[in-house]
Amino acid sequence: MQRPVSSLCLCPDVKVKVTRAGFQSTADLLHLQPLQLSKEAGLSQQEALEVLQAVRRNVDERRSMTALELLHKEEELRSIVTFSSALDAALGGGLPVGKITEICGIPGVGKTQLCLQVAVDVQIPECFGGLGAQAVFIDTEGSFVLQRAVDLAAAAVHHCSLLAEDEEQLAAMTTFTVDTILSNLFLVRCHDYVELLAEVHLLPDFLSQHPNIRLLVIDSVAFLFRQNFDDLSQRTRLLCGLAQQLIAMATKQNIAVVITNQMTTKLQNGQSQVVPALGESWGHTSTQRLLLHWSGECRLASILKSPVHAGATVQYRLTADGFRDVDQSEELHGSTGSQSKRARLHEDHSDSAQGSVSS
Repeated sequence: MQRPVSSLCLCPDVKVKVTRAGFQSTADLLHLQPLQLSKEAGLSQQEALEVLQAVRRNVDERRSMTALELLHKEEELRSIVTFSSALDAALGGGLPVGKITEICGIPGVGKTQLCLQVAVDVQIPECFGGLGAQAVFIDTEGSFVLQRAVDLAAAAVHHCSLLAEDEEQLAAMTTFTVDTILSNLFLVRCHDYVELLAEVHLLPDFLSQHPNIRLLVIDSVAFLFRQNFDDLSQRTRLLCGLAQQLIAMATKQNIAVVITNQMTTKLQNGQSQVVPALGESWGHTSTQRLLLHWSGECRLASILKSPVHAGATVQYRLTADGFRDVDQSEELHGSTGSQSKRARLHEDHSDSAQGSVSS
């Protein structure tokens, strides 16, 4: 309760007015009403309300919590579906809000595609089982393709339109459009690790101004930290600081943090192995780690690390409409070509119209 007012996430001029009025710590403001603070500090009622909300958020963050309260909080946060029911089932419902998920894999296996998919899926209206939220996408490799985002958004809208039955769902479809999906996806381009660290440092303020954001994607972290580093100890320190900031944002801001990582070759016992980049210490950052990889012509997603889910491997495919399950016929007989896959995709949507949004 003794946090200085100057350290709160507020506009500088507002903090100056509050401190000049004699309020030095959050304890001084805790029992005030907006109108009273407005008069004493010379603030507008809106500014006074924002100050008191920041104070109460700080108190809530520092308040002790029982295990039962934590369980109820995590149950309320829910998950973001991936549109692969097999992967969602393995993850207990999808990518969890309030946690960090790392997606590893070689180039071209589908890491960015999965990131784009969840950036769209987090916006699915609540009446369809989604979160009805917004997303921030930090692109470090220049791999964000706008047309691909448009395709995935159109497919999600079409999918939900097939599920719409009651009045609430039909009403939600009037605002769940490709344009609204794109307008709720905030894109940031970072060209080096300095820009990335600066952007992450500024993100808490941006998140406080956009409380409906429930997903942060960084695609990728490895790209910027695998070059131009002669001092590896400095890289480790910077990565450690970045990890702490991401963990704090995930837990305090109640957002899902999804980061992609590249692969590297490691020599062990005289044999080379392909492993996630950035070292073992970075591997402890994420709550769960997924590996996207190939087995012949099949794409597989494996859970390498999770505190609650057993290791599992599921098959997936990338279609014109996004990240999807593999047809049973494909599992039995193998790949049958991209054109036939696209033709069957509409059948998938028709079949899933009776199920949930993650079908």
